[in-house]
Amino acid sequence: MARQAAALVHGSAAPEVDWRAVMRHMALSRALDEIEETRLVPERKVLYQFSARGHDMAQILLGLQLDGPHDAVCGYYRSRPLLLALGVDPVDALASAMGRSGGYSDGRDIGVVFNFPNREGTIALPMCGGVGAQFTPTAGWAQALEYHAEVLGSSAHRRSIAVVLGGDGAVASNGFWSALTIATTKRLPMLFYVEDNGFGISVPSTLQTPGGNIAANLGAWQGLKILSGDGTNPAEAAGLVADAVAFVRDERAPALLRLTVPRLEGHSFQDTQAYKPAALVAAEQARDPWPKLRTHLVPGRISASEWDAAIARAAQTVEAARIAAEARPVSDPASILGHVFYEGEIQQVGGLMPQGWTPPPADDTPRPQGQRLNMVTAIRRVLDQEMTANPRMVIFGEDVGPKGGVHAVTLGLQERHGAARVFDTSLSEEGIIGRAVGMALAGLLPVPEIQFRKYAEPATEQLNDCGSMRWRTNNRFAAPMVVRMPVGFFKCGDPWHSQTNEVAFVHSPGWKVAVPSNAEDAAGLLRGALRGNDPVIFLEHRAMLDHAWARRAWPGDDYILPFGKARMVAQGERATIVTWGGLVDRCEQAAQGLSVDVIDLRSLVPWDREAVLASVARTHRCLIVHEDLRTAGFGAEIAAVIADEAFTDLDAPVARLTMPDIPSPHNPAFLDWAVPSVAAIRDRLTELLEF
Repeated sequence: MARQAAALVHGSAAPEVDWRAVMRHMALSRALDEIEETRLVPERKVLYQFSARGHDMAQILLGLQLDGPHDAVCGYYRSRPLLLALGVDPVDALASAMGRSGGYSDGRDIGVVFNFPNREGTIALPMCGGVGAQFTPTAGWAQALEYHAEVLGSSAHRRSIAVVLGGDGAVASNGFWSALTIATTKRLPMLFYVEDNGFGISVPSTLQTPGGNIAANLGAWQGLKILSGDGTNPAEAAGLVADAVAFVRDERAPALLRLTVPRLEGHSFQDTQAYKPAALVAAEQARDPWPKLRTHLVPGRISASEWDAAIARAAQTVEAARIAAEARPVSDPASILGHVFYEGEIQQVGGLMPQGWTPPPADDTPRPQGQRLNMVTAIRRVLDQEMTANPRMVIFGEDVGPKGGVHAVTLGLQERHGAARVFDTSLSEEGIIGRAVGMALAGLLPVPEIQFRKYAEPATEQLNDCGSMRWRTNNRFAAPMVVRMPVGFFKCGDPWHSQTNEVAFVHSPGWKVAVPSNAEDAAGLLRGALRGNDPVIFLEHRAMLDHAWARRAWPGDDYILPFGKARMVAQGERATIVTWGGLVDRCEQAAQGLSVDVIDLRSLVPWDREAVLASVARTHRCLIVHEDLRTAGFGAEIAAVIADEAFTDLDAPVARLTMPDIPSPHNPAFLDWAVPSVAAIRDRLTELLEF
């Protein structure tokens, strides 16, 4: 503990602060708030505005402390002062607020949803609009710092830290508690910076945490250094910020810094704060850090004229920024269709490609060799080979380590590649996917496992944020990863372990979705996903993992199956069956002797529209079979496309056979009745042929 004590004494003893820089950035932040509130919002040139008054000084003090070569920070909608301290251009800030070209998102996202792919210093990770969603990705970045340092041997990562900002409301979120668990159990260099203004919009902090003081309530939390104080007192705030940053940087351990600050305006411009008593508003105004900063600096450190000159320069800078921002055009609306997926233009931050990595040569022709393997073995072999070839790849989730996963897919991988690369996590799907986002942003290839499809629900926000990241940052950031997830029935069913619901991922832009039905396709799709530059949901059907029909010969060590390329399982002339995953073998059996095409889509995003439409044009009938529920299942999308683009080719209405709109039942007799069986598929196909 000697190093820790030394760091704290240094931080407490009047740390060196560039107070002129604090003054300049704060004057600029105030001028930006003022021009938005007095001109740009009333003129409807800015549609969402969140004032940072009251929060600004402490944020700037923090930003000026972040000088590690791989420091990263993730803020929220009131974090613009911090970004100014990191070097964000005021023109970009205003252009983003006005939805103009360039800036944080090229007008795709709200102007207060920040990001900053800073090549010259600290990176601001992409925030999102969800409260508390910033915590677990920041924990992932912190874990990646340790990985780069300890596993990959990068000395530049050994003094860098991850910082996350949140308010007193965010400490009630799942993300906060998950990240806190990750950071303390893994002993990560992560600073939780809590700006406590006493309110989450109108809800007081006493309803977010007992007594309204998260620092006090975490006093017994092991492995966490806690600091708390007044974020409006220049000397006190500077000392606390320096203490916190020095501790995390020197001790490589997490800390929480809570600073009390006033929110001097409403939650947003539209918020009148009518819920606050007049006495409280007056008390908050009396705590404004701007006049306190002036008292701290004038005349002891700077002159009154220099202070006034800084304010005048800030006003001039902001007016020039306004003119420049308003001169920027709105991008072509058609451009918003781009950057949902990787299109050949590499993102600035995230994944392996921005670091110069290029995928190894691939072979899209299977070359079967050896004995037939089950899908479990094929998936494990690909993971093992790609781990060996790519030292930046990590596998993690619940029970994936010594146990090898509840389906044995990762069995032996920790023993082979080490606990730093294959490791168990706390029981939090939010934490699993959120940390994967941060790791991907930090240049690793995370392969998280969600133990069962239904368990992904707590991670929905992180999954959606990850998928939309490339689009909403206009290709500044992306977080390529492969999320492995078992789905569907196996021997029996139940509402918690047997869900498929793949359509939820299809409806989340930015995710590719793989649904292999056999070992060969699983190997090819997985290898392609691991060598790609997009996030992928890889669905492993439980019934097919060791199914005799799904066993195939090994297709070769370099085999990659392109996404969006269906397989013709059977060929005929009288009808087309479209299916995927766990029902392909049943459809093949049901079609025997009836002269029909059976198409295994193999991936749903993208899906092979051309193969389906070409088949329907030839057979004139189509039956879509899937395990997911009928209403709004992916089969409805296929049927709609056929109706739109091949209606005149049809001799009968498009038919669907699916699970009824119920949860997966447990009793095998119930399950056999609900899931399309070979007999049910054949009966429905016969009806279609007789139409």
